[in-house]
Amino acid sequence: MPDSALKSRLLSDMKSSMKSGDKGRLLVIRNMLSAIKQIEVDERIELDDARVIVVLDKMSKQRRESITQFTTAGRDDLVQVETTELEIIQEYMPEALSDDEINSAIEDAISTSAASSIKDMGKVMGILKPRLQGRADMGKVSQLIKSRLA
Repeated sequence: MPDSALKSRLLSDMKSSMKSGDKGRLLVIRNMLSAIKQIEVDERIELDDARVIVVLDKMSKQRRESITQFTTAGRDDLVQVETTELEIIQEYMPEALSDDEINSAIEDAISTSAASSIKDMGKVMGILKPRLQGRADMGKVSQLIKSRLA
């Protein structure tokens, strides 16, 4: 039995989707489980919830990038497919943080690391990444840190 409650939930939801005949949802869940399994096989480990969230966050980021590219190309049919997949993946992610919570976390990390210039950005990101992964867009967080340290 998996150590990850999130992985267990995915397996359970996969069975439910199979029983209900929801092929679109089933495909996305299988893709998520496949990505998780690939890392487990490659690294010969059992992923915990934190690592599963990292995998799902990466998949979400890929979908957002695809949506941007397909929108630019005028491919509304593919935008809809990617948007649907993103919504399903987001169901398994932790609740997103508000802008105030993100700003507060950034201020805490800057004061904890005693960061004073853009050269200290790595220290700040090192503190924030485990706390915010999957709960905030790390690209946006990076931009906010740069603006504070500049």
